Amino acid sequence: MNGIIVLLIGGIALLSGYFFYGKVLSKLFGVDPSRKTPAVELEDGVDYVPTNRQVVFGHHFASIAGAAPIVGPIVASMFGWVPVLLWCIVGGIFFGGVQDFGSMFASVRNKGRSIGYIIELYVGKAGKKLFLLFSWLFCILVIAAFGDIVAVSFNGIGANGVHQFINGATASTSVLFIFVSVAFGFYIKKKQPTSMTMTIIAILLLVACITLGMLFPSYIPRSAWLVIVFLYIMVASVTPVWALLQPRDFLNSFLLIFMIVAAMVGIFVAHPAMNLPAFAGWNVKGQNIFPFLFVTIACGAVSGFHALVASETSSKQVKSEKDMLPISYGGMLVESLLAVIALVCVGAKVGTVAAGDGAPVIFAKSVAAFLGVLGIPNELSSTIITLAVSAFALTSLDSVARVARLSFQEFFLDSDTDISKLSGWKKICVNKYFATILTLVLGYILAKIGYANIWPLFGSANQMLSALALCAVALFMQNTNRNGKIVWIPMFIMLAVTYTALTQIIIKNFATLGSGTFVFGTNGMQLIFGILILALGLDIGIRAVRKLFFNKDKTAATAV
Repeated sequence: MNGIIVLLIGGIALLSGYFFYGKVLSKLFGVDPSRKTPAVELEDGVDYVPTNRQVVFGHHFASIAGAAPIVGPIVASMFGWVPVLLWCIVGGIFFGGVQDFGSMFASVRNKGRSIGYIIELYVGKAGKKLFLLFSWLFCILVIAAFGDIVAVSFNGIGANGVHQFINGATASTSVLFIFVSVAFGFYIKKKQPTSMTMTIIAILLLVACITLGMLFPSYIPRSAWLVIVFLYIMVASVTPVWALLQPRDFLNSFLLIFMIVAAMVGIFVAHPAMNLPAFAGWNVKGQNIFPFLFVTIACGAVSGFHALVASETSSKQVKSEKDMLPISYGGMLVESLLAVIALVCVGAKVGTVAAGDGAPVIFAKSVAAFLGVLGIPNELSSTIITLAVSAFALTSLDSVARVARLSFQEFFLDSDTDISKLSGWKKICVNKYFATILTLVLGYILAKIGYANIWPLFGSANQMLSALALCAVALFMQNTNRNGKIVWIPMFIMLAVTYTALTQIIIKNFATLGSGTFVFGTNGMQLIFGILILALGLDIGIRAVRKLFFNKDKTAATAV
């Protein structure tokens, strides 16, 4: 099979999904451009900031993408390219897109509050607190992992002491992005330029930063970068969104879109073959296609983290309800397209992958090889693609830090809490600086002692979040007189996937207790965290399903 055919199938299906199924969702949910959004009604200049659709899309897409839509499909390709392609298409259109749009819509119709608030409203305070605890713990794991990933991608000194140019250039460019973004943010706020003007300036700034980064690479070791990265996200998670988060993500979105477009052009020029079997079997390397295909591919199909971004940050920036579909549903489908591109990349590289090449390296080498056909120097293309991949991770990192901070604060607040009347330890806990510092200190410690010990649980935990977010969306629709049946199938499938995956992981690690292979640092940690995640997920899921089907209160339904 030629990679062009795979790309065309994925691209046409996803584009059709946006125009046809997206229209169905807009009508079913009841998008109303005449309503005031929370960003307009509650503008505070920090979190609630009415913003141009293009800028919010840049922030949202850059935040949700991360490295996962690249890593997931490449790892899952062991099952064959057909299952991966089908899940990216079906998952993106009918699972992930529905979750992302539904989460953003429910948040916008509830003053920009989070999915945790939706759960409190329809399930109860206990359900909300369990969900927020789950979200906070999940975010700490992501912070630890992505912080380490960024530090490694910036590491300018190799194991043998040799300077690593690509990493050094990537680091310098990324740092320049941050300072340029602040100036760009002030410019946008003061001048309010047109979309065309912002686009032209953004592209010029990107070219300038990349050029300077390649001319002046930073050769700083990983350990130092880890500290710098955590200090940066500490500032980024409490800074007003318009001053850093929005403009930096807007700039990065052009880099990420350039990467996607360049990869697509490269595929059409290079005509890569899919050196993968169409279907490799139901069980590969001891893993069953159900549930592990659906756990391994998260961000390219459906990801719980998206619901947190959609309801915690992006919903507070939406200027008009008509912007929600392109930002949330459109952003999800672009991410699914990236996953299809990653699948073509690994298909082209099978048989030539070097030992130790991780998924991002495979992706970067493939795209660089595609662009080489056009005569673009390998060093230049490799630097830009590596920069784009690290930008995915860094933009997700500062967004997840903000989400974690908001989740921690909200844990100590109820919908009727008057913050001004809080006292004692609760007042300290809802302070944004305390919540940020505590979260990042725990994330840094986990990054230092080895987040990899519990990282195998990441996929299951992330997909558990998606299942619970879909539960919240279904409850919102039922309690606001909307037909929520469109959410039921993805909700139950994701509940089945995550419960099955976590149960199998727990059984596998429990079996090592009597086999002599048990290691507390790995098996023990996975066993403890696996049981904790499953228990929290079961409790919240059962509460939500009971409210949805068995404890209906039709008199409580409102038109929100």
